Amino acid sequence: MTLRRSILLAVSGTLLAPALASAHARVSPAVSVAGKLQLYSLAVPTEKDKVTTTKVVLTVPSGFSIDSFAPAPGWQQAVQQSGSGDNAVVTNVTWTGGKVPTGEDSLFQFLAQAASSKRYTFEVQQTYSDGSIVNWSGPESSDAPAPTIDVKGSLGGGGTPFVAILALILSVLAVLAAGTGLAGGRGGGAGRRPLA
Repeated sequence: MTLRRSILLAVSGTLLAPALASAHARVSPAVSVAGKLQLYSLAVPTEKDKVTTTKVVLTVPSGFSIDSFAPAPGWQQAVQQSGSGDNAVVTNVTWTGGKVPTGEDSLFQFLAQAASSKRYTFEVQQTYSDGSIVNWSGPESSDAPAPTIDVKGSLGGGGTPFVAILALILSVLAVLAAGTGLAGGRGGGAGRRPLA
């Protein structure tokens, strides 16, 4: 298989993956590098008919450090953390005030880094406008699986620049695919520290 064909298969697989996985809450990119500050996205689907998603709570796993948040239009954000100043560690984030309709995803973005190579599991609680709650905290085989990411020591052998560039391209494509539901502008919201 040629290198060009491998790239095309990888990119097309990444574009299809969000569509296939859209029925679950997810954190992207699904694979990242330990100790590197990266842009992550949390996407939570509104699956129930005739209601909206009005609240999302993210519980951050130990060893996963969130540095800053991108503004989430239409949402207010509250952050719980342990420690203070440079030693502050985000443990929980709550977004409220959204009105994301059926068939669309609530999308939240943040800069973060994972401390070590392992699988990180996030817990997400979603509240609908009718008061019902979905806890995205189950095993992978459940109806409401917890979002996970796999963190590696590196994404390629020998520090190959091509592999790093491909990983960056795939991450950007995943973020763009997750954000397509937010194309219709909503009101402003404030983040912890806006991304430049």
